[in-house]
Amino acid sequence: MSFVTSARDGAVAVIRFGEPPVNSLGRETRLALAGEIAAAIADPAVLAIVLCGRNGLFSAGADIREFGTPAMLAAPNLGDLIVLVESSPKPVVAALEGTCLGGGLELALGCHYRVASDGAKLGLPEVKIGLLPGAGGTQRLPRLIGVENALNVILGGEALPAKLFVGSPLLAALVAGDPVPAAVTLAAERGPLHRDGEPLPKARDRSAAGPNVEPLLLFARNTARAAYAAYPAPLKCIDAIEAAATKSFDEGLATERSLFVELMFTPVSKALRHAFFAERATSKIADVPESTPLRAVNSAAVIGAGTMGSGIALTFLSAGIPVHLLETSDEALQRGVARIRQTIEGQVKKGRLTLEAATTRGALLKPTLHYEDLADADILIEAVFEEMGVKQQVFARLDQVAKAGAILATNTSTLDVDAIAAVTSRPADVIGTHFFSPANIMKLLEVVRGRSTAKDVLATTMRLAKTLRKTAVVSGVCDGFIGNRMIEQYIRQALFMLDEGASPMQIDAAVEAFGFAMGPFRMSDLAGNDIGWHIRKRRLVEHPEIIYSEVADRLCELGRFGQKTGAGWYDYRKGDRNAYPSPVVDALIATHRTSLGCAQRVIDAREIVDRLVYALVNEAAKILEEGIAQRASDIDMVYLTGYGFPVYRGGPMCYAEEVGLYTVVLRMQEFSRNPHGDPAFWTAAPLLARLAANGGAFNSVGARS
Repeated sequence: MSFVTSARDGAVAVIRFGEPPVNSLGRETRLALAGEIAAAIADPAVLAIVLCGRNGLFSAGADIREFGTPAMLAAPNLGDLIVLVESSPKPVVAALEGTCLGGGLELALGCHYRVASDGAKLGLPEVKIGLLPGAGGTQRLPRLIGVENALNVILGGEALPAKLFVGSPLLAALVAGDPVPAAVTLAAERGPLHRDGEPLPKARDRSAAGPNVEPLLLFARNTARAAYAAYPAPLKCIDAIEAAATKSFDEGLATERSLFVELMFTPVSKALRHAFFAERATSKIADVPESTPLRAVNSAAVIGAGTMGSGIALTFLSAGIPVHLLETSDEALQRGVARIRQTIEGQVKKGRLTLEAATTRGALLKPTLHYEDLADADILIEAVFEEMGVKQQVFARLDQVAKAGAILATNTSTLDVDAIAAVTSRPADVIGTHFFSPANIMKLLEVVRGRSTAKDVLATTMRLAKTLRKTAVVSGVCDGFIGNRMIEQYIRQALFMLDEGASPMQIDAAVEAFGFAMGPFRMSDLAGNDIGWHIRKRRLVEHPEIIYSEVADRLCELGRFGQKTGAGWYDYRKGDRNAYPSPVVDALIATHRTSLGCAQRVIDAREIVDRLVYALVNEAAKILEEGIAQRASDIDMVYLTGYGFPVYRGGPMCYAEEVGLYTVVLRMQEFSRNPHGDPAFWTAAPLLARLAANGGAFNSVGARS
């Protein structure tokens, strides 16, 4: 099927292109588009050409699935297509509406004129996937809007309202509604003038040079080095823009191309492109068709008004969905309501929310002490204490009051969703929705599919996640699901290293230097050390064979639960969230180490990082082979959006493949010779061992990403 058509409007050829859903400029589209443009140029009856997209948008850019493949360079590549447009002897007018991003904007910059709808968004987001605009964007944009503005557009990577470019040579006109009629009118006016000899306006013929360019570039470089130290693309973007200001167009284009190719093969760009596709793959469920009918979710109920319940309620309120918030005591309910109102008021004070919007949002909250008030809710989410008996009591009550067809969701972070569903008469309606704290801020939502969960319940919950602006990842039922099951092994190794000679600060510093947002001990203090303590107590009963260092239990026995008590692995001061080394903890660790008879040794940063990250990878390989996760990239998304894993490393699975799975297994064999770090754990998971031996990849397993 051709996604390019051509029609005549008088002496103007109107060429429409666009492959759903985003009109990407893949090779087939480029080939067809080049053919239609060449035919219009050759037709003596055509005096001008209008390029426009389909489906209410121009183009979201190049097809990044082609990046690094022969298809990207196959003629006509995007650069070839833009040269064809720019060198046309007949004026080419781009009609921009909806989205005009990346390669789509670069194509438009190669046109002689651009007419945009007032709702159009323009941008060059390549920096977000570790690249720079590689089809002339860094050369043409500075010539049309100036170096300073081009730096802001290219380094920011955001889609910006077209109205911001009014008055610059970038836009010939901004119109309300469909821009095609105005583009045709402009083309019809300009066609005869250019036929009679008036030169065509080309971005390449303009100059980007200026008196303030050098200090602008210096400031941009200093900012990029400070803000994006781990990311090479911002500095390369600045180099390319500098070439636009200091070299001829063709020389600048050659510089841009060289820098683009250099970035294409960096681990950072590979990781960012992996994350881009991984996020889009999370919504694809192998046995749940996209056509699955959805249940209506127009109202919600949250059971439990603590920190988590309040955060979940805020998430629904932000999406404009009315929420009943239930507690068992008026005191607890009022604390939850106050927490919600304080958050909303804080958003108003910070300018993130208007007073009118805050009032509307607050009116959607309906506090209650009575289960009967939840009878009409479309989804009911339990967010009570993480204890099976408590949760089962709540679900037994919900089963009595919830209407037929309502979704019953549990916010459990570790417990068996099937056991919770079993106390109801409708297990098909039960699902896990594991929000991450603070729920109104954290992007990740683990959606736990129970043994009996209906497909429409799963599909509806995944769609609801988008409404709530969450990245939803499907998990099967197991203790801890994907994220917490893996983090348990990470924490175990961190605690073993305390016994062996490392300090909390040393371990945190090594992991944070690797790129984690927060090390394991600062993270535990933030979440609450009592949470892990409660889980370990349960594990001792259910899985007594699991080996733990007891140092964390000794910490909790002192009441050092973290920031909320002002003392955890670190000391905290009132009104100060900074972590300070604690002599009490140092003494505790030293005493515990002595009681074990464990000789203190020097543990370097490389061992710290490898033990922690490869602990994640080994457990993840088990999760993937068991089918708990659909695909390796889903596991990466859990860690990128919920656990602070560095985005520029792509997630634990992506990082392990970049290192090399064979190398990972060899390193794990070294760790298995350490008598203290649970040697048996370092036996490579069967899947990891097979892939390492055969040169395989995680993303060849399970559902494809």
